[in-house]
Amino acid sequence: MSQIHAYAATSSKGLLEPFTYDPGELGPEEVEIQITHCGICHSDLSMLDNDWGMSAYPFVPGHEAVGRVVALGEHAKGLKIGQLVGVGWTAFSCLSCPECIAGDHNLCATNQGTIVGRHGGFADRLRVQWIWARPLPEGLDPAVTGPLLCGGVTVFTPFLAYQIPPSARVGVIGIGGLGHMALQFANKWGCEVHAFTTSDSKEAEARKLGAHFVHNTRNADALKKIAGSLDLIISTINVPIDVPGLLNTLASHGRLHVVGAIQEPMPVQAFGLIFGQKSISGSPTGSPSALDTMLAFSARHGIAPVTESFPMSKVNEAMEHLRSGKARYRIVLENDIG
Repeated sequence: MSQIHAYAATSSKGLLEPFTYDPGELGPEEVEIQITHCGICHSDLSMLDNDWGMSAYPFVPGHEAVGRVVALGEHAKGLKIGQLVGVGWTAFSCLSCPECIAGDHNLCATNQGTIVGRHGGFADRLRVQWIWARPLPEGLDPAVTGPLLCGGVTVFTPFLAYQIPPSARVGVIGIGGLGHMALQFANKWGCEVHAFTTSDSKEAEARKLGAHFVHNTRNADALKKIAGSLDLIISTINVPIDVPGLLNTLASHGRLHVVGAIQEPMPVQAFGLIFGQKSISGSPTGSPSALDTMLAFSARHGIAPVTESFPMSKVNEAMEHLRSGKARYRIVLENDIG
């Protein structure tokens, strides 16, 4: 195959510059995708900056890629040339461990992130294992679908994993890149939706996205007023949260589910869990099956991320827009390479 043209950084926090590499022979389980669009996730920024200590340079970000299949390895299954597909955080799993056999491929101990030790989707083409290139259903706009493939499935997975009923009362902490999609999912799932924010200015948009109630957590009484009422809270932010206060808002058997990558330890008091038999949990992205279910659900209910678009050639401007906190709410790059 011909060389792949991409944008890569050669050091932590470095600028992304044109980069060409030879991907070698197509592996028997690999699929090659001609990228049309690629979302920018905050994880791309964290990996660019090596915040998690696992970045390798040259580093090509991009793990919310949408495009068409242009080549298939001899053992690739379920796909055809020209098919529109999407790729999220994961690019490979072993397919044979207990987690993979159980359908939890995203929990595979040997899985490979699309941008962890691999070159990602800020490029004209991308290679991944066939099972992680998920066909896109009719009704999804390729220009805005990318963020569903990582951020979207991340906040959708708890609804599947914990069999959340449509009668549940669900809270979402943070009306941002993850939270604005969680509000839409919870609403279309049929739940009573509570949005938690620190800014009154976001109330109107939170309601537009699906929230029935909006609580400003800077108000000392905000959490006390809903004590013992919520069945699930999804925390999408990466800053410390009031764990004792949030546990107090949960009904019996309620769950605080964390998907925002908080770096600091969370303070948990035993009685906050014991009384009411409450739980704290977390999850990473989602399995291929969860991706398919989420994409079908989004197509059926008209769920889409709120996005801003940049040409891929303006990738550094797009990354700075994200770094400065100005993105509303996700950024999608349109491939203009070559």
